[in-house]
Amino acid sequence: MNRERFIKRRREDWQQFEKLLDRMYGSRLGKWQGQDVTRLSNLYRSICYDLSLVQSREWGARLEQYLNDLVARGHNCLYRTPPRSLDSALKFLSEGFPQLLRRRKTFFFVALALFAIPFLIAMFVGIVDPVLAEQLVDRTELEDVRQNFSKTMYTEIDSEYAEQRSAAAGFYVWNNVGIAFRCFALGVFFGLGTVVTLIFNGLSLGARSGYLVNQGHADYFFSFAVTHGSFELTAIVIAGAAGLLLGWGMIHPGDLTRRESLRVHGMDAVKLATGAGFMLLIAALIEGYFSPLPIPNVIKYVVGTMMWILVFVYLTYSGRTAHDGFPVAVDRDHHSPAGQLIREELA
Repeated sequence: MNRERFIKRRREDWQQFEKLLDRMYGSRLGKWQGQDVTRLSNLYRSICYDLSLVQSREWGARLEQYLNDLVARGHNCLYRTPPRSLDSALKFLSEGFPQLLRRRKTFFFVALALFAIPFLIAMFVGIVDPVLAEQLVDRTELEDVRQNFSKTMYTEIDSEYAEQRSAAAGFYVWNNVGIAFRCFALGVFFGLGTVVTLIFNGLSLGARSGYLVNQGHADYFFSFAVTHGSFELTAIVIAGAAGLLLGWGMIHPGDLTRRESLRVHGMDAVKLATGAGFMLLIAALIEGYFSPLPIPNVIKYVVGTMMWILVFVYLTYSGRTAHDGFPVAVDRDHHSPAGQLIREELA
């Protein structure tokens, strides 16, 4: 059987499968008819076989992509879960988010470079020449930072500590999420806004850190920042990666239309920003309640080291399966150019 006879023989099932998908995607699970579910599942199995046949006989990339799209959409339709469920959110945070970040790791490393290189340069400048650091950060702000870390914040845990730290945690959430949101949202300006924001924040934080080291407050500052910094700084870089991804979708649509590219890349960008927001919430709680605790600094360094290892392991290994590295059906847009060409051929 050649390609043309195969398409002629199977196209009616493919078209019926598409119609069933369009109708069932538009309705809630509770309203599905039993006969439709049975028909959809039977067609799904047969189209899976069709896809394997096309792949083995190399009958063209367009036909393979079209069937791959059908298989992926069918899988998502048959095995989807109710929206906004707690299980879905937990599964995303435990598996989907780190998996997505690894797939988009190029944008993460670019964002990391845009933040870390200015940070290290500004920190070196602040250590060597605090006067020059004032060109990066206003002198008043540097003095405020120095005063905040020139003395121990608390000597005991009491009602005053609990009240002040609760207010501080709320401020940290607002401030950190604001920085991350700007990193992400400014990506809509073809990524340029994200680039500027990452560089600016790297310079600002680096200059402050270097200035504190120069003034002799290194131990207190780093013991305070080491624990929550693992979540906070990593989340800011991830938010920056989301903004760069958003900008890339506008600059380089590839085979997709610019609108399709923005939709595909934009969805991934929003998911990355959501995961970053979750990490910033954890960072705010740690910064609010643990970082200023009146305990020996060595304990904070030990816990901080464990937090950095935890973040690394979470983002690097969480969600990995035995199938990592093997090709699977990808849920591409069912209105993709290749799919449209095949539909015209089927018609």
